[in-house]
Amino acid sequence: MASWNALSPSIVEYFEGEDFYRCGYCKNESGSRSHGMWAHSMTVRDYQDLIDRGWRRSGKYVYKPVMNQTCCPQYTIRCHPLEFQPSKSHKKVLKKMLKFLVKGEVSKGNCEDEPMDSAMEDAVTGDFALINKLDIKCDLKTLGDDLKESLKSEEKKKEKTSKKEDSKELINSQAIEEKLGSGEPSHSIKVHVVPKPGKGADLSKPPCRKAKEIRKERKRLKLMQQNPDGAFESFQAQGQTPSLFPSKTKSNQPKSLEDLIFESLPENASHKLEVRLVPVSFEDPEFKSSFNQSFSLYVKYQMTIHQDLPDECGKTEFTRFLCSSPLEAENPPNGPECGYGSFHQQYWLDGKIIAVGVIDILPHCVSSVYLYYDPGYSFLSLGVYSALREIAFARQLHEQTSQLCYYYMGFYIHSCAKMKYKGQYRPSDLLCPETYVWVPIEQCLSSLENSKYCRFNQDPEAVDEGRSKEPDRLQVFYKKAIMPYGVYKKHQKDPSEDATVQQYASLVGQACSERMLLFRN
Repeated sequence: MASWNALSPSIVEYFEGEDFYRCGYCKNESGSRSHGMWAHSMTVRDYQDLIDRGWRRSGKYVYKPVMNQTCCPQYTIRCHPLEFQPSKSHKKVLKKMLKFLVKGEVSKGNCEDEPMDSAMEDAVTGDFALINKLDIKCDLKTLGDDLKESLKSEEKKKEKTSKKEDSKELINSQAIEEKLGSGEPSHSIKVHVVPKPGKGADLSKPPCRKAKEIRKERKRLKLMQQNPDGAFESFQAQGQTPSLFPSKTKSNQPKSLEDLIFESLPENASHKLEVRLVPVSFEDPEFKSSFNQSFSLYVKYQMTIHQDLPDECGKTEFTRFLCSSPLEAENPPNGPECGYGSFHQQYWLDGKIIAVGVIDILPHCVSSVYLYYDPGYSFLSLGVYSALREIAFARQLHEQTSQLCYYYMGFYIHSCAKMKYKGQYRPSDLLCPETYVWVPIEQCLSSLENSKYCRFNQDPEAVDEGRSKEPDRLQVFYKKAIMPYGVYKKHQKDPSEDATVQQYASLVGQACSERMLLFRN
């Protein structure tokens, strides 16, 4: 896993213009429209900034809907886990799971009132075909060699004079060599992860607590021990470390999300459910050993739920879509114990995987990517259950790093009944597609009833504060050299080149344009 101080920059390859493909929501054959780029590698900081500007990833393909032109506008939605309270229907799902685990009871009711797919069901239908046809001619071995040569050349220039403009744009040579020196092609970038002993982290139990957090709660725990209702003993019986979200034992107080999820099971329970957090990396032993079982589950899900043909959900598609991530695994000292990056949350029931939630853990959020599960367990409403588990997980991570306080549910599509359920996880916000500020969903719904596309920011004078203001500072990697766009454009004669780069800058914003390397060939 890369150290915090040795991170190298993101490397992206932007595709000019817009992509048209079949919409997975309204089924319009060419109505879905988006901008896209291929992320050879990406830092979690950059991806956090990008999703806060309406971008989303599908494997290593990162796309942004053209909101005022696409047939079904997709608004980024985020939930506030710290203020989240499960609704009556959410509690029903959690109690249904508990009854199944304890007594083996199978719900005989109709499950159609619960969404088939969780908040992760966001990948555009055309992604598989789109990614397969992308002709990524940029080989990372060549990139790595070129970057090394470029950096050596720039270092020599820096020794001669520190005032030259080009030499001001140098980046960490060692970090780039670590990322690109493997000589692997773009679809299989090596991800560095910390070796983990044994199996992946068991999320059926709250994570280990830091000493500082335990000290902060000592007074609370003493009071809990003296509680005649036995709150503290209840935690001990569950084998849990007390949480910052304490149990509410009084009859007039509702149970918390943690109470409902982590309720203790009797020794003779019919089933055992274990949730493991596994890094998305073929270097991780747990990910590698469970790959075939996870893949088989994915095929079963895609063919049953989405009626995919066998050749549409093969191992290549599965790997590109859900096992290939551009995110660099990072483990800063002030971050969560599991680090940042891409992960699979595996739901193990009695020793076999019945569901996998694909998530990204970023500096400010847990971001849902996709969910696939065994259709034979649809009666457990695994889409809703996994979303609630991920909200609880975000709360746990917040205890370790206070800046991580959101749960991103992907896209909210008001014009698609299937996707409107995401608005039930409250409080939540939608991202304004013009000014990129967050607006409470309650303030957006009336506008969306009147128009598919809406500007949520009610201030007519408000603008995109993160917009590209100095495009000449954008970073470009071109002909074995890293340079600001102001230098690069002096060598260009094609007028369309400037339009492409300017479009890219406007979409990613000033901050990302200065940090990420835009590959130009």
